Amino acid sequence: MTKEELASMLNGRAYREEITREEERIAGDNGLVVMFGYSDDNVELCGAINEEVSAWEGTTIPFLNGKILKSECKDENCPYFKELAKSPNIKKVEALWGKEGEYSWTFKTDIPHATFEILEDNEKFCRGIVFDINSIKGE
Repeated sequence: MTKEELASMLNGRAYREEITREEERIAGDNGLVVMFGYSDDNVELCGAINEEVSAWEGTTIPFLNGKILKSECKDENCPYFKELAKSPNIKKVEALWGKEGEYSWTFKTDIPHATFEILEDNEKFCRGIVFDINSIKGE
């Protein structure tokens, strides 16, 4: 399954019904990561990466060698993240809260991805993304 095919399957899902356990398994088996906003303060990653990231009012999620970078720092302005930003292998996804049109959540990244919409009460809530885990692994 490709990222485009999975995004097409997920497109138009209702908030809190974004992805089934079986679809998470299929995503993982195909090396795909599904990312979407949840509530007003979390970003969910499912499939090849299964994580919940705190994202009150948005955040930047850095990846290195196929994994989310974590530190004791609370924001990307700390010395840890400033040093990591110099690495050419760092990939980032910006989770944006209330920054693009009608959506509560959107994502901005240079990682090749496909998008899908999540609806809440038939209104746009989130424009999620699907990407291949290999696109965030270092060279």
